[in-house]
Amino acid sequence: MPFILLILSNLLRQKTRTFLTVLGMSIGVTAVVALGILTHSAIQSTGELLTAGGSDFSVGRNGSSDLTFSILTDQDVRTVESYPEVEHVTPVLIGFARVGSNPYFVQFGLRPEDLSSFELSLEDGTTLEPGAVDDVMLGDSAAKELDAGVGDAVDIRDRMLTVVGIYHSGLTFLDAGAVMPLQTVQELERKEGLYTLLFVRAEPGTNVDALTARIEREHSDLATLQETSDVSKVDQGLEILDAVNLGITILAVFVGGIAVMNTMVMSVFERTREFGILRALGWRTRRILQMVLGESLVLCLVAVGFGSGIAIGLMQFIVLVPTIRAFISPELTMEPFLRGLVVGLAVALLGALYPAYRAAQLSPAQAIRYE
Repeated sequence: MPFILLILSNLLRQKTRTFLTVLGMSIGVTAVVALGILTHSAIQSTGELLTAGGSDFSVGRNGSSDLTFSILTDQDVRTVESYPEVEHVTPVLIGFARVGSNPYFVQFGLRPEDLSSFELSLEDGTTLEPGAVDDVMLGDSAAKELDAGVGDAVDIRDRMLTVVGIYHSGLTFLDAGAVMPLQTVQELERKEGLYTLLFVRAEPGTNVDALTARIEREHSDLATLQETSDVSKVDQGLEILDAVNLGITILAVFVGGIAVMNTMVMSVFERTREFGILRALGWRTRRILQMVLGESLVLCLVAVGFGSGIAIGLMQFIVLVPTIRAFISPELTMEPFLRGLVVGLAVALLGALYPAYRAAQLSPAQAIRYE
Protein backbone atom coordinates (compact mmCIF):
# COMPACT_ATOMS: atom_id res chain seq x y z
CA MET A 1 0.00 0.00 0.00
CA PRO A 2 1.41 3.46 -0.89
CA PHE A 3 2.59 5.39 2.15
CA ILE A 4 0.10 8.26 1.75
CA LEU A 5 -2.81 5.80 1.49
CA LEU A 6 -1.61 4.13 4.68
CA ILE A 7 -1.67 7.51 6.44
CA LEU A 8 -5.19 8.25 5.20
CA SER A 9 -6.35 4.78 6.23
CA ASN A 10 -5.01 5.32 9.75
CA LEU A 11 -6.88 8.62 10.08
CA LEU A 12 -10.14 7.13 8.83
CA ARG A 13 -10.11 4.42 11.48
CA GLN A 14 -11.54 6.91 13.96
CA LYS A 15 -13.71 9.07 11.71
CA THR A 16 -15.50 10.92 14.50
CA ARG A 17 -12.29 11.81 16.34
CA THR A 18 -10.60 12.90 13.13
CA PHE A 19 -13.60 15.03 12.12
CA LEU A 20 -13.82 16.76 15.51
CA THR A 21 -10.08 17.49 15.47
CA VAL A 22 -10.26 18.97 11.98
CA LEU A 23 -13.36 20.99 12.94
CA GLY A 24 -11.71 22.41 16.05
CA MET A 25 -8.59 23.39 14.14
CA SER A 26 -10.63 24.85 11.30
CA ILE A 27 -12.26 27.32 13.69
CA GLY A 28 -8.83 28.62 14.70
CA VAL A 29 -7.67 28.87 11.09
CA THR A 30 -10.92 30.64 10.15
CA ALA A 31 -10.34 33.25 12.86
CA VAL A 32 -6.73 33.81 11.75
CA VAL A 33 -7.56 34.09 8.03
CA ALA A 34 -10.75 36.16 8.45
CA LEU A 35 -9.18 38.65 10.83
CA GLY A 36 -6.13 38.84 8.56
CA ILE A 37 -8.35 39.72 5.58
CA LEU A 38 -10.23 42.37 7.58
CA THR A 39 -7.02 43.90 8.96
CA HIS A 40 -5.40 44.05 5.53
CA SER A 41 -8.55 45.50 3.95
CA ALA A 42 -8.93 48.15 6.67
CA ILE A 43 -5.31 49.25 6.28
CA GLN A 44 -5.66 49.31 2.48
CA SER A 45 -8.86 51.37 2.64
CA THR A 46 -7.26 53.86 5.00
CA GLY A 47 -4.11 53.96 2.89
CA GLU A 48 -6.10 54.74 -0.26
CA LEU A 49 -7.71 57.70 1.51
CA LEU A 50 -4.30 59.34 2.03
CA THR A 51 -4.04 60.39 -1.62
CA ALA A 52 -7.75 60.85 -2.35
CA GLY A 53 -8.82 63.36 -4.96
CA GLY A 54 -5.59 63.03 -6.92
CA SER A 55 -3.50 64.59 -4.15
CA ASP A 56 0.18 63.71 -3.83
CA PHE A 57 0.00 63.27 -0.05
CA SER A 58 -2.00 64.33 2.97
CA VAL A 59 -1.10 65.88 6.31
CA GLY A 60 -2.49 64.93 9.71
CA ARG A 61 -1.73 65.47 13.39
CA ASN A 62 1.21 63.31 14.41
CA GLY A 63 0.49 60.78 17.16
CA SER A 64 -3.31 60.77 16.84
CA SER A 65 -4.92 57.65 18.31
CA ASP A 66 -7.32 57.47 15.36
CA LEU A 67 -7.39 59.08 11.94
CA THR A 68 -10.67 60.86 12.72
CA PHE A 69 -9.14 62.29 15.92
CA SER A 70 -6.52 64.19 13.94
CA ILE A 71 -7.12 67.90 14.64
CA LEU A 72 -5.59 70.59 12.44
CA THR A 73 -6.10 74.36 12.48
CA ASP A 74 -5.96 77.28 10.05
CA GLN A 75 -2.39 77.86 11.19
CA ASP A 76 -1.48 74.36 10.00
CA VAL A 77 -3.10 75.11 6.64
CA ARG A 78 -1.02 78.27 6.29
CA THR A 79 2.11 76.39 7.35
CA VAL A 80 1.75 73.80 4.59
CA GLU A 81 0.70 76.41 2.02
CA SER A 82 3.87 78.40 2.77
CA TYR A 83 6.09 75.81 1.09
CA PRO A 84 6.85 76.95 -2.48
CA GLU A 85 6.65 73.35 -3.75
CA VAL A 86 2.97 73.16 -2.72
CA GLU A 87 0.50 73.97 -5.49
CA HIS A 88 -2.75 73.56 -3.56
CA VAL A 89 -3.99 72.51 -0.10
CA THR A 90 -7.50 71.15 0.42
CA PRO A 91 -8.48 71.10 4.12
CA VAL A 92 -11.07 68.44 4.98
CA LEU A 93 -13.11 67.67 8.08
CA ILE A 94 -14.40 64.11 8.41
CA GLY A 95 -17.48 63.39 10.50
CA PHE A 96 -19.93 60.55 11.04
CA ALA A 97 -23.69 60.36 11.51
CA ARG A 98 -26.47 57.80 11.33
CA VAL A 99 -28.11 57.99 7.93
CA GLY A 100 -30.52 55.25 6.89
CA SER A 101 -29.26 51.89 8.12
CA ASN A 102 -25.65 53.08 8.35
CA PRO A 103 -24.74 54.39 11.84
CA TYR A 104 -21.35 55.61 10.57
CA PHE A 105 -22.26 57.49 7.41
CA VAL A 106 -19.20 59.50 6.36
CA GLN A 107 -19.46 63.29 6.03
CA PHE A 108 -16.53 64.57 3.99
CA GLY A 109 -16.50 68.32 4.43
CA LEU A 110 -14.49 70.49 2.06
CA ARG A 111 -14.69 73.95 0.60
CA PRO A 112 -16.77 73.96 -2.64
CA GLU A 113 -14.07 75.99 -4.39
CA ASP A 114 -11.57 73.18 -3.71
CA LEU A 115 -13.55 70.71 -5.84
CA SER A 116 -11.72 71.99 -8.93
CA SER A 117 -8.50 70.59 -7.42
CA PHE A 118 -10.00 67.60 -5.63
CA GLU A 119 -10.73 65.04 -8.34
CA LEU A 120 -14.10 63.30 -8.24
CA SER A 121 -15.84 61.61 -11.15
CA LEU A 122 -19.25 63.25 -11.40
CA GLU A 123 -21.86 60.63 -12.33
CA ASP A 124 -24.93 62.89 -12.26
CA GLY A 125 -25.90 66.45 -11.38
CA THR A 126 -23.44 69.19 -10.48
CA THR A 127 -20.78 69.91 -7.87
CA LEU A 128 -21.25 72.05 -4.76
CA GLU A 129 -21.53 75.76 -5.38
CA PRO A 130 -19.59 78.29 -3.26
CA GLY A 131 -21.78 79.65 -0.49
CA ALA A 132 -24.23 76.74 -0.58
CA VAL A 133 -24.55 75.23 2.90
CA ASP A 134 -27.61 73.01 2.49
CA ASP A 135 -26.43 71.01 -0.54
CA VAL A 136 -24.74 67.62 -0.59
CA MET A 137 -23.03 65.30 -3.08
CA LEU A 138 -23.59 61.59 -2.52
CA GLY A 139 -21.17 58.81 -3.38
CA ASP A 140 -22.66 56.34 -5.84
CA SER A 141 -22.71 53.57 -3.20
CA ALA A 142 -24.44 55.86 -0.70
CA ALA A 143 -26.97 56.98 -3.30
CA LYS A 144 -27.82 53.36 -4.07
CA GLU A 145 -28.08 52.47 -0.38
CA LEU A 146 -30.37 55.46 0.33
CA ASP A 147 -32.24 55.17 -2.97
CA ALA A 148 -31.62 58.89 -3.46
CA GLY A 149 -30.96 60.88 -6.61
CA VAL A 150 -30.32 64.45 -7.71
CA GLY A 151 -32.98 66.76 -6.30
CA ASP A 152 -33.91 64.49 -3.39
CA ALA A 153 -33.55 65.53 0.24
CA VAL A 154 -31.35 63.66 2.69
CA ASP A 155 -31.67 64.00 6.46
CA ILE A 156 -28.25 64.23 8.13
CA ARG A 157 -28.36 64.98 11.84
CA ASP A 158 -31.85 66.48 11.58
CA ARG A 159 -30.70 68.80 8.82
CA MET A 160 -32.35 68.42 5.42
CA LEU A 161 -29.81 68.67 2.61
CA THR A 162 -30.55 68.66 -1.10
CA VAL A 163 -28.66 66.21 -3.30
CA VAL A 164 -27.06 68.20 -6.13
CA GLY A 165 -24.72 65.54 -7.50
CA ILE A 166 -23.68 61.87 -7.50
CA TYR A 167 -19.95 61.09 -7.68
CA HIS A 168 -17.60 58.13 -7.85
CA SER A 169 -14.12 58.23 -6.33
CA GLY A 170 -13.14 54.56 -6.36
CA LEU A 171 -12.63 54.65 -2.58
CA THR A 172 -14.98 52.54 -0.46
CA PHE A 173 -14.68 55.02 2.41
CA LEU A 174 -15.71 57.99 0.27
CA ASP A 175 -18.21 56.40 -2.12
CA ALA A 176 -20.30 55.13 0.81
CA GLY A 177 -20.60 58.65 2.22
CA ALA A 178 -21.15 62.24 1.13
CA VAL A 179 -19.15 65.30 0.20
CA MET A 180 -20.60 68.32 1.98
CA PRO A 181 -19.68 72.01 2.36
CA LEU A 182 -16.91 72.33 4.92
CA GLN A 183 -18.84 74.97 6.87
CA THR A 184 -21.83 72.64 7.22
CA VAL A 185 -19.77 69.73 8.56
CA GLN A 186 -17.94 72.04 10.98
CA GLU A 187 -21.30 73.23 12.33
CA LEU A 188 -22.69 69.70 12.66
CA GLU A 189 -19.50 68.46 14.35
CA ARG A 190 -19.10 71.66 16.43
CA LYS A 191 -15.55 72.02 15.16
CA GLU A 192 -15.47 75.50 13.64
CA GLY A 193 -12.06 76.29 12.19
CA LEU A 194 -10.81 72.71 12.60
CA TYR A 195 -9.86 70.04 10.07
CA THR A 196 -9.05 66.33 10.04
CA LEU A 197 -6.65 66.15 7.09
CA LEU A 198 -5.01 68.43 4.55
CA PHE A 199 -4.83 67.02 1.04
CA VAL A 200 -1.80 68.43 -0.73
CA ARG A 201 -1.08 68.71 -4.45
CA ALA A 202 2.57 69.49 -5.18
CA GLU A 203 3.93 71.58 -8.05
CA PRO A 204 4.80 69.53 -11.15
CA GLY A 205 8.33 68.11 -10.98
CA THR A 206 8.49 68.30 -7.17
CA ASN A 207 10.37 65.60 -5.28
CA VAL A 208 7.42 64.62 -3.07
CA ASP A 209 9.50 62.39 -0.76
CA ALA A 210 11.92 65.24 -0.08
CA LEU A 211 9.05 67.66 0.52
CA THR A 212 7.24 65.39 2.99
CA ALA A 213 10.49 64.68 4.85
CA ARG A 214 11.19 68.41 5.09
CA ILE A 215 7.69 69.18 6.44
CA GLU A 216 8.02 66.53 9.15
CA ARG A 217 11.54 67.63 10.03
CA GLU A 218 10.54 71.28 10.41
CA HIS A 219 7.15 70.58 12.06
CA SER A 220 7.31 67.51 14.30
CA ASP A 221 3.64 67.84 15.27
CA LEU A 222 2.59 67.18 11.66
CA ALA A 223 2.59 63.79 9.94
CA THR A 224 2.79 63.49 6.16
CA LEU A 225 0.87 60.53 4.80
CA GLN A 226 1.65 59.08 1.40
CA GLU A 227 1.61 55.28 1.66
CA THR A 228 -0.18 52.58 3.66
CA SER A 229 2.87 52.26 5.93
CA ASP A 230 2.34 55.88 7.04
CA VAL A 231 -1.11 55.17 8.52
CA SER A 232 0.32 54.30 11.94
CA LYS A 233 1.45 57.93 12.35
CA VAL A 234 -2.15 59.06 12.79
CA ASP A 235 -4.06 55.86 13.57
CA GLN A 236 -2.92 53.56 16.36
CA GLY A 237 -6.15 51.56 16.15
CA LEU A 238 -4.99 49.64 13.08
CA GLU A 239 -1.77 48.70 14.85
CA ILE A 240 -3.82 47.37 17.75
CA LEU A 241 -5.95 45.36 15.32
CA ASP A 242 -2.80 43.90 13.80
CA ALA A 243 -1.52 43.01 17.29
CA VAL A 244 -4.84 41.29 18.07
CA ASN A 245 -4.46 39.31 14.86
CA LEU A 246 -1.00 38.17 15.96
CA GLY A 247 -2.34 37.23 19.40
CA ILE A 248 -5.12 35.13 17.89
CA THR A 249 -2.56 33.44 15.63
CA ILE A 250 -0.42 32.43 18.60
CA LEU A 251 -3.49 31.27 20.53
CA ALA A 252 -4.68 29.23 17.53
CA VAL A 253 -1.29 27.49 17.32
CA PHE A 254 -1.31 26.68 21.04
CA VAL A 255 -4.91 25.44 21.25
CA GLY A 256 -4.73 23.65 17.92
CA GLY A 257 -1.47 22.00 18.94
CA ILE A 258 -3.08 20.58 22.08
CA ALA A 259 -6.06 19.28 20.09
CA VAL A 260 -3.85 17.55 17.54
CA MET A 261 -1.55 16.21 20.24
CA ASN A 262 -4.53 14.70 22.05
CA THR A 263 -5.69 12.96 18.86
CA MET A 264 -2.23 11.69 17.96
CA VAL A 265 -1.39 10.50 21.49
CA MET A 266 -4.59 8.46 21.66
CA SER A 267 -3.87 7.06 18.21
CA VAL A 268 -0.35 6.04 19.25
CA PHE A 269 -1.58 4.35 22.44
CA GLU A 270 -4.26 2.44 20.54
CA ARG A 271 -1.77 1.24 17.94
CA THR A 272 1.11 0.27 20.20
CA ARG A 273 0.99 -3.38 19.14
CA GLU A 274 0.79 -2.28 15.50
CA PHE A 275 3.98 -0.26 15.86
CA GLY A 276 5.68 -3.24 17.47
CA ILE A 277 4.74 -5.48 14.57
CA LEU A 278 5.92 -2.89 12.05
CA ARG A 279 9.24 -2.58 13.87
CA ALA A 280 9.56 -6.37 13.94
CA LEU A 281 8.92 -6.42 10.18
CA GLY A 282 11.87 -4.10 9.65
CA TRP A 283 10.39 -0.61 9.81
CA ARG A 284 13.04 1.82 10.99
CA THR A 285 12.49 4.51 13.63
CA ARG A 286 12.57 7.16 10.92
CA ARG A 287 9.72 5.44 9.08
CA ILE A 288 7.55 5.41 12.23
CA LEU A 289 8.28 9.09 12.80
CA GLN A 290 7.34 9.90 9.20
CA MET A 291 4.01 8.10 9.54
CA VAL A 292 2.97 9.88 12.76
CA LEU A 293 4.14 13.28 11.50
CA GLY A 294 2.43 12.62 8.17
CA GLU A 295 -0.90 11.86 9.86
CA SER A 296 -0.63 15.08 11.86
CA LEU A 297 0.28 17.07 8.74
CA VAL A 298 -2.67 15.71 6.74
CA LEU A 299 -5.05 16.59 9.59
CA CYS A 300 -3.76 20.14 9.70
CA LEU A 301 -3.72 20.70 5.94
CA VAL A 302 -7.34 19.56 5.69
CA ALA A 303 -8.20 21.95 8.53
CA VAL A 304 -6.38 24.81 6.76
CA GLY A 305 -8.33 24.21 3.57
CA PHE A 306 -11.64 23.89 5.39
CA GLY A 307 -10.99 26.91 7.62
CA SER A 308 -9.87 29.09 4.69
CA GLY A 309 -13.05 28.19 2.81
CA ILE A 310 -15.17 29.17 5.80
CA ALA A 311 -13.27 32.48 6.08
CA ILE A 312 -14.00 33.32 2.43
CA GLY A 313 -17.67 32.56 3.00
CA LEU A 314 -17.72 34.78 6.09
CA MET A 315 -16.24 37.66 4.10
CA GLN A 316 -19.09 37.40 1.60
CA PHE A 317 -21.56 37.52 4.49
CA ILE A 318 -19.81 40.37 6.29
CA VAL A 319 -20.05 42.74 3.32
CA LEU A 320 -23.84 42.52 3.63
CA VAL A 321 -23.59 44.54 6.86
CA PRO A 322 -23.95 48.24 5.90
CA THR A 323 -21.65 49.47 8.68
CA ILE A 324 -18.77 47.29 7.50
CA ARG A 325 -19.46 47.78 3.80
CA ALA A 326 -19.22 51.55 4.32
CA PHE A 327 -15.60 51.32 5.46
CA ILE A 328 -13.95 48.36 3.82
CA SER A 329 -14.24 46.14 0.80
CA PRO A 330 -12.65 42.81 1.81
CA GLU A 331 -9.70 42.09 -0.45
CA LEU A 332 -8.51 38.51 -0.81
CA THR A 333 -4.71 38.44 -0.86
CA MET A 334 -2.24 35.64 -0.28
CA GLU A 335 -0.91 36.95 3.04
CA PRO A 336 -3.83 35.89 5.32
CA PHE A 337 -3.99 32.46 3.69
CA LEU A 338 -0.23 31.99 4.02
CA ARG A 339 -0.56 32.90 7.69
CA GLY A 340 -3.29 30.27 8.00
CA LEU A 341 -0.99 27.72 6.33
CA VAL A 342 1.85 28.61 8.70
CA VAL A 343 -0.54 28.13 11.62
CA GLY A 344 -1.50 24.71 10.25
CA LEU A 345 2.13 23.61 9.81
CA ALA A 346 3.07 24.90 13.27
CA VAL A 347 0.12 23.04 14.81
CA ALA A 348 1.07 19.86 12.94
CA LEU A 349 4.63 20.03 14.23
CA LEU A 350 3.68 20.98 17.79
CA GLY A 351 0.93 18.39 18.03
CA ALA A 352 2.98 15.50 16.65
CA LEU A 353 6.28 15.96 18.48
CA TYR A 354 5.52 13.96 21.62
CA PRO A 355 3.37 11.25 19.99
CA ALA A 356 5.99 10.70 17.29
CA TYR A 357 8.77 10.54 19.89
CA ARG A 358 6.85 8.01 21.99
CA ALA A 359 6.03 5.84 18.99
CA ALA A 360 9.66 5.86 17.87
CA GLN A 361 10.95 4.85 21.32
CA LEU A 362 8.90 1.66 21.52
CA SER A 363 10.95 -1.53 21.16
CA PRO A 364 9.35 -4.31 19.06
CA ALA A 365 9.17 -6.77 21.98
CA GLN A 366 7.73 -4.21 24.39
CA ALA A 367 5.13 -3.03 21.89
CA ILE A 368 3.97 -6.55 20.94
CA ARG A 369 3.47 -7.47 24.64
CA TYR A 370 1.46 -4.25 25.23
CA GLU A 371 -2.18 -4.81 26.30
